[in-house]
Amino acid sequence: MKHCPTCNRQVEWQDNPYRPFCSERCKLLDLGKWVSEEYRVPGKPVPAEHSGEDDEDQSGLETNSSEFKL
Repeated sequence: MKHCPTCNRQVEWQDNPYRPFCSERCKLLDLGKWVSEEYRVPGKPVPAEHSGEDDEDQSGLETNSSEFKL
């Protein structure tokens, strides 16, 4: 038998919808740790994105709010 990575209980592996966790609760607790960045994958830091008014958007086109009139 395997052990739940959250609570360390023994887990029935076959026909377990929460595998590798023992329950939905343990699965959500683990997800919460990833979301809150308690768990991280090691690697080089990613530089913060600069957000300015004159930057180009992802399509490569410059955006200017004065060009768009309703």
